Amino acid sequence: MSLFDLPTMDEVARHFSHALTASRRDEQPYRHWFLQDTLPESVAFNIIALPIIPMDCRGYDGTRIQNNSKRTFFDPPNQARYPVLALLAQAMQTEAVTRQIEKVCETDLTGSYLRIEYIQDTDGAWLQPHPDIKEKIFSGVVNLFTGPDKAGWGTDIYDREKRRVGRASSDFNASVIFLPTPYTWHGYDKRPIAGIRRLLEINYVRGDWRDRAQLAFPASPINAA
Repeated sequence: MSLFDLPTMDEVARHFSHALTASRRDEQPYRHWFLQDTLPESVAFNIIALPIIPMDCRGYDGTRIQNNSKRTFFDPPNQARYPVLALLAQAMQTEAVTRQIEKVCETDLTGSYLRIEYIQDTDGAWLQPHPDIKEKIFSGVVNLFTGPDKAGWGTDIYDREKRRVGRASSDFNASVIFLPTPYTWHGYDKRPIAGIRRLLEINYVRGDWRDRAQLAFPASPINAA
């Protein structure tokens, strides 16, 4: 069951594609795009209403891999359990979305695989500056956090010397996307989290991605070009 009525897959795909088309591109310190109203609100609210307990982030070491066994991916079992995850994964797999990403970002997703993670950071969580591994072709972070203390919870952006030079919006349903290179440094400087900092990380990854269990459709690569 879903708390709010869900749109169709095509409606989700059109909504994301429109947000991507209307995005604002920034060239410094590397090329990235800012999106507003990234997902249909009913999709966003159904995700944050899921009965998935956040991890205890005390003692966090600044990496995600530290808690690999406890992370929540849009893998086939979770899609079967939660219809909203299946809906969003199916929409992000469509040619309408992947071709629009290719057009706007000037990239080629052919042969890549969709990987989406639902993240719920609590106080103590932080993410050290990193440029993303070479197996990632596309990276995006969608804000799903709410509340009076969320200002300043956006993704931090760093230059090549790992100096923070910007911070993405903390607006609900806003997102930042980029094409990973050795210089796309980003992270989350440690600061208080009074509540739950909910995010979606959306990636398209290369065919040699090792942890196939993290993929939304492990047997179905993107054919977008």
